[in-house]
Amino acid sequence: MSIAIKVEGLGKKYKIGRKKSGDLRESVGLLLDRFRKKGHSEVEQAEKEFWALKDVSFEIKQGEAVGVIGRNGAGKSTLLKILSRITEPTTGRVEINGRVSSLLEVGTGFHPELTGRENIFLNGTILGMRRREVRAKFDEIVDFSGVEKFIDTPIKHYSSGMKVRLAFSVAAHLEPEILLIDEVLAVGDAEFQKKCLGKMEDVAGQGRTVLFVSHNLAAVTQLCQEGILLSSGQLKTISEVNDAIHEYIAMNKIITGQEGLINLDLRKGNGQFKVKRIRNLDEKGNPVSMVNTGNQAIFEIFFNKKIHPEAAAFRIDFAIDNEQDVRVAWYSSDAINNELGKPFDTLYLKLPKFHLGRGTYYLTFYTTWKGDLVDYIHQGYSFEVEEGDYFGTGKIIPRSQTFIYSEHELYSN
Repeated sequence: MSIAIKVEGLGKKYKIGRKKSGDLRESVGLLLDRFRKKGHSEVEQAEKEFWALKDVSFEIKQGEAVGVIGRNGAGKSTLLKILSRITEPTTGRVEINGRVSSLLEVGTGFHPELTGRENIFLNGTILGMRRREVRAKFDEIVDFSGVEKFIDTPIKHYSSGMKVRLAFSVAAHLEPEILLIDEVLAVGDAEFQKKCLGKMEDVAGQGRTVLFVSHNLAAVTQLCQEGILLSSGQLKTISEVNDAIHEYIAMNKIITGQEGLINLDLRKGNGQFKVKRIRNLDEKGNPVSMVNTGNQAIFEIFFNKKIHPEAAAFRIDFAIDNEQDVRVAWYSSDAINNELGKPFDTLYLKLPKFHLGRGTYYLTFYTTWKGDLVDYIHQGYSFEVEEGDYFGTGKIIPRSQTFIYSEHELYSN
């Protein structure tokens, strides 16, 4: 089997604090600003180097579907931009054998003033296709995207969801030999994501090469046979996809630990108040490192300051995801009509009979105040679950079982 992508010693370096501009006036202004600076600390800061990728080497064979995984900032998107020839590498070389179609951001390759119809033909031309080849695929592209009513409307008037639908449909249907997909499918709804995964499976099944960047480990497992794991710009492993995912999960266990909220990669909100730490407690209120299936579990949530709630003004939601990034449980103060009337700086999520099987789980939470998002952290806390006698029969529940048991309480200190 021939090589589709070969990467040797690939590196990409950026200068932290240094701005680039193609405008002469702005460039001269930036240069004058540097001379005006007093002391060397700011200049030294501007000269700091950051390696988004460093000494990355691998080969991908024709027809392989490969998932690229890693934490935010690991270098995944930088890698795809280099492979797409959007960004030039600082070191190393890339050899690509085949026509590449890439979808790296919403609307990549679209001209905002052109209509959807015109952009389809524009993208086909960029890929080196003849007009009659694009025309032969046109109806299929439009039907898959679901934007047929707006196909003659300029792209600048499309919503983000419409752009990504059309962009994916164009990228997947114009018969590229290598398809590069970054984490853009999250913009679409669940039904469209399912269609996209099915289409990528079809593309891979036709002997074409797919490189898929995603935080959705379940989707990576479904689509890909091989996995590339990046960490801090370096290649940790390229192996069978399940092995790569297990290594990624093991890395996350070390990073997040059990002492509190550590993973802040995806924190959002206005910051009016923030969760600063989470820990597990047993039935006696003692900190524990894991939860047993069927036993009581308590999550103790510490805030950075005292909160004075008003009726129906404060809401907190919790979601639990498993190792494959599948949501398996959700709890909300709003769903149980819980009004936290007195000031508090600590909340307790109490699950009288924990309902999930053995494994590693991740807690996502968000708080709102009068409808505004205050604090949100995606999978900010990880915890371990061990088997337990859930039904009180003396029998341990197998790992593969997942339970549905909604009884819970939420109260303040």
